[in-house]
Amino acid sequence: MPNRSQNTGKGQQPEALRSLEAAAKSGSRKPPEQGLEARGDTAPAPASPKQEQEAAAEVLKAGTEKDPKAMEAAAKKAPPR
Repeated sequence: MPNRSQNTGKGQQPEALRSLEAAAKSGSRKPPEQGLEARGDTAPAPASPKQEQEAAAEVLKAGTEKDPKAMEAAAKKAPPR
């Protein structure tokens, strides 16, 4: 598993939301220099995998209980992206 504390993006795919943000900044088109490998500005945001997993588990649990308010609250606990 790559070291997520290093935000270089080397060998990783661009994170979707960060790629969309880069596209928005370059006139709603994918920047020409953005290929299939992440750059520093489109690399996955560093976050604790344990924190991500706990938030995802809470969202899924609330979803199985069909509780949209609990799903939203659990999603807000997730690390920022």
